Amino acid sequence: MSGREGGKKKPLKAPKKDSKDLDEQDVAFKQKQKEQQKAMQDAAKKAAQKGPLVTGGIKKSGKK
Repeated sequence: MSGREGGKKKPLKAPKKDSKDLDEQDVAFKQKQKEQQKAMQDAAKKAAQKGPLVTGGIKKSGKK
């Protein structure tokens, strides 16, 4: 048993990712994704401003 075995072991370093050259289709696709993400966030904000859609549920009578 060596003294180094105990405790946490350092994780292996991941290799650096190569920077990819993006063509016009990739740029357009990423732009479209950003627009969709922004539209979803705006819709979520609008939905959060309004109250709950369904306030029904099981109604209990006051009688025992």
